[in-house]
Amino acid sequence: MLRKLTLSLLLMAGSAAAVLAHHGWGSYDASKPITVTGPIETSKYENPHATITVKAADKVWTVTLAPVSRMQSRGAPPELVAVGKTVAAYGYPSTVEKDEIRAERITVDGKTVEMR
Repeated sequence: MLRKLTLSLLLMAGSAAAVLAHHGWGSYDASKPITVTGPIETSKYENPHATITVKAADKVWTVTLAPVSRMQSRGAPPELVAVGKTVAAYGYPSTVEKDEIRAERITVDGKTVEMR
């Protein structure tokens, strides 16, 4: 019985950690869409979401993209968001993290990819 209780508690703690590790989309302001345009300075093509940093005219932005599986299924392989490419990312600014947006769509090399 003690083993079952211990196992149950461990599973619940693990589930809670997984939920906390994935942020919700409520921390982005959909009423203030912006477009960030510039060269990609860094690119992380990994889960839970691919991310890039973009050197825009005003500052460097962190752009949260889609999960890798969605990026691939929509025709956005790692090469599309490679360092040095110019991107236009349309999305919503974070209300929590300064200089971060959640991209709804990106355009690179004339190709537009929907993220959501």
